[in-house]
Amino acid sequence: MTPLRLGYLYGLGAYLLWGFFPLYFKLLRPAGPLEILAHRVVWSVAFVALLLAAMRNIGFLRTLGRRPRVLAGIGAAAALIGLNWFTYIYGVNSDRVVETALGYFINPLVVVLLGVLVLRERLRPAQWVALGVGALAVAVLTVDYGQLPYLALTLAFSFGGYSLVKKRLGLPAAEGLFVESAVLALPALAYLGWLTATGDVAFGHVSAGHTALLVLAGAMTAIPLLLFAGAANRLPLTALGMIQYVTPVLQLGWGVLIFHEPMPPARLAGFALVWLALIVFTADAVRHARLSRRARLAAALVTAPDALPTPR
Repeated sequence: MTPLRLGYLYGLGAYLLWGFFPLYFKLLRPAGPLEILAHRVVWSVAFVALLLAAMRNIGFLRTLGRRPRVLAGIGAAAALIGLNWFTYIYGVNSDRVVETALGYFINPLVVVLLGVLVLRERLRPAQWVALGVGALAVAVLTVDYGQLPYLALTLAFSFGGYSLVKKRLGLPAAEGLFVESAVLALPALAYLGWLTATGDVAFGHVSAGHTALLVLAGAMTAIPLLLFAGAANRLPLTALGMIQYVTPVLQLGWGVLIFHEPMPPARLAGFALVWLALIVFTADAVRHARLSRRARLAAALVTAPDALPTPR
């Protein structure tokens, strides 16, 4: 199998797993969002620690201890992903799956906006158009909801900020997830201990299946991230960007078709504007990638004319 085809399989696997998360998190009730988050953190640490031990790659912790700026960045990444995980779990289990899907639809636009605000990147005209249409969509949805879609915006900005920090850190997927989860593990264990002491804990008190599903949260967190890392190493960024919409499309489908959440005309219009912005954004990304590839090829031919085929 070619690396490109393998990359597509990894990418589709990651985004399909993420797309099924609403169904999985619904099964974890009656545990509350904070208890689910705590178990997700604790079992992620356990799962990835076993994985790293099997890979004999625990030694990276010693090098991290000598890099305080990286440790500070990991702390920021942990806080952002913890906020993202909690917001998503809360949204799913408060019957707002459609709004969580909106968050991941607008996430690419938020990443572009953060690039302008934080990295001082310059946008192409089509990217400005996409951002403008996205802002109009948020305004329409604000009118529909009667308030800002804060759940969707929190998801988009927390994951966008997390992506920005991760890009600067440059840590491999498994090692990064282990350290980020480890940062959150102590407060997570303390919270679970408090729940146990007060008798409000759901773990072990609902059913054996429910307990197993909570333990499975570690693997459910780590496996799609590792698949995504495998895809990112093999696919062009434009290809990875296009298949990322598999996740929110599935989430939207579960919200409307399975959980029967409302989709009034104004909300549908807001989503339509988001999709229009994403079409503009994706088309511009594909066009820019093609032009860049042609420019690199032309530059290579100029610097190495002997590489041209010789007529016979």
